[in-house]
Formats: sequence, C-alpha cells, structure tokens
Amino acid sequence: MVTGTGVTGTGVTGTGVTGTAAAATRVTATVVTPTGVVVLTDRRLAAGPLPAVVEAAVAGGAQWVILRERDLGYAERHALAGTIRALLPPGRLIVAGPDPLGGDAVHLAAADPRPVDPRIGIVGRSCHGADEVRRLSGETYVTLSPVYPTATKPGYGPALTARGAAELRSPVPWLALGGVASPGRAAECARAGAAGIAVLGAVMRAKDPARVTRGLVEAFAAGFFHCATGRGGGDIAPDPRVEPDRGGLR
Repeated sequence: MVTGTGVTGTGVTGTGVTGTAAAATRVTATVVTPTGVVVLTDRRLAAGPLPAVVEAAVAGGAQWVILRERDLGYAERHALAGTIRALLPPGRLIVAGPDPLGGDAVHLAAADPRPVDPRIGIVGRSCHGADEVRRLSGETYVTLSPVYPTATKPGYGPALTARGAAELRSPVPWLALGGVASPGRAAECARAGAAGIAVLGAVMRAKDPARVTRGLVEAFAAGFFHCATGRGGGDIAPDPRVEPDRGGLR
C-alpha cells in the first residue's frame, strides 16, 4: 500500500473489487484481452505520485493499466513499468509503444509497425476512424477515440459517439477512449458494445481515484450485463467475444 500521498484506502487485496463491482474478460487460448476499466497513465496530470494513483484505481476495480510516459528516459521508464506492474495481476500492464519493457503487452499508435518479438502476446492499437480500423491485422484489441469531447485533448475530434464507434465494426474487441469521465458515459459505451473503457483524466486528476474508478467500473458492468440480458434498453448487442465475469479480477 502506498501511503503519505493523500490517497487513502487503496490497499489491493483479494480481487481488488468487491460488492456489486463486476468485470468482463475475454480469453482466447492463453491470452486475456483488456476489458472493463483500463487506466491510461499521465504522471503530469496525476493528483499524486503515479504509483499511488494507479494503486487506488486498482483498489477501485480497474483491471488493466496502459503505461504512457513516453517522454521518460529508457531506464526511468523501465523502472516505472516494474513498479506499476507489481500493483497489478500478472500480464495486466500494457506499455505504449513497441517495447513492452520487460512484459508481453504493447499498445501501438495507428501508424506504428507491429513488433516482431514473438514473446509479445497482446498488441493493441489506437484507431480514430474507419480507414484505420480497416487496416487492422492481427491486433488483440483496439481503442476507438475520441468517443466524447475530452478535456485532456481540447478540440480533438470530432467525437465519434458511442454508437458511431460501434458502427466502425472493429474486427477485434474495442475500448472506448476519450471523455469517458462519468458513470453515464461508461454505461452508454457498454450498451454500445464496447469491451471496456480506457480512462485517463477522470482517474488521474481525481482526489479519490478509487471512488471515481469504482463508479465507472460499476456503471460499465451494469450497462454490459443489462445489455447482454436485454434489460438495458440498448439496441446494439455486446461483443460476443467478451465473456462476462462477475467475480472481479482474474
């Protein structure tokens, strides 16, 4: 547990999420792909030291973290990856860029070449429109953005909307990215068929990252399960490749 940072109640025990919080996972062979709430890091926006904020988010039910911080030197970034990785279940840290920094999961920009290292088991990619989605070839998952206007990147867009993201028909599970800063938006993305939501500013800036994350986790899970059971009012079916799991982190 990280203390002395203004973040309290963030110890990670058991599954990291209790009560009504739920998660969704997709398993293909031995590869588990990102679902639920996926936290993107930005230490410059973080309300406290980045490891403390991430630990709080994990305590609130976040299942995955994408480490950005690409302006850091290699040694410092590699060390930070090790620190963050230790806060997560095995295999749940994804590193932005082609180098997994000692892990086996990367997240690529739309134009990045695919890594040739066969040890990399998870490859995500950022997409922003139909042309980029059509160029996907063997990725594990994709982020579609911006789904909503985002305070982190003012003027970035135009926003796809949750329905617009779904209508891109990604051939792999997709995460909604950009402006997913409220439980209502999290639920809307779940009802649109997203496998998860990728969240940066709402968690990084939060005075209580655990509480904010928990609200997003619960709203997304409720939207997902209501949609899957036909009770949520959504008219876009959830991705059949995503297997719901109410038991928390695996």
